[in-house]
Amino acid sequence: MLRPGFTLMRGQRVGLFGGSFDPAHDGHAHVAETARKRLKLDRVIWLVSPQNPLKPQSAKLKKRMASARKWARGPAMIVSDVEKKIGSTYTIDTLRALKARFPGVRFVWIMGADNLQTLHRWRGWTQILHEAPVAVIARPTSAIKSRFAPAAVRFAHRRLHSREAPLLARRAPPAWLYMRAPLNYSSSSAIRAQTPP
Repeated sequence: MLRPGFTLMRGQRVGLFGGSFDPAHDGHAHVAETARKRLKLDRVIWLVSPQNPLKPQSAKLKKRMASARKWARGPAMIVSDVEKKIGSTYTIDTLRALKARFPGVRFVWIMGADNLQTLHRWRGWTQILHEAPVAVIARPTSAIKSRFAPAAVRFAHRRLHSREAPLLARRAPPAWLYMRAPLNYSSSSAIRAQTPP
């Protein structure tokens, strides 16, 4: 049986916020906290990926976990390496494993609008939208482009209005929404570029 290192209760509304977090920064905290408040979530789990298959080699997992813990503040935020524990490289596998381990928990997948632009490149991307509702949080330079992303076009008929955010966790997938929020310009790639090797 999967031992994720955290406990969830039936009926809880839980956001799953996956990423490399290489490094984590205030932009990630902004997305997680915006989702927690607007979606009325009980918890947000930062799923620190062992290695994103669509990105270059990341820093050591231990270092990225520490970075995420620095920004995931408050009792509602959980930082987890559950993907390493289950040997998962892909979001669809992680999502299905967590749903099987925690039946009755209402999961919502959380992503920045920049990730919506490339969601169609993720393995099983259409199945992800059929497994859990998805909340997309506004990110700089992505507002207009993300509206024409293949996933946004394909599932346009399942898009909810942002005022329905508190209801998203109870909606049957596929269901998704785009939430405008104050923009945070922090970027992991920009931070790495400024950090000496």
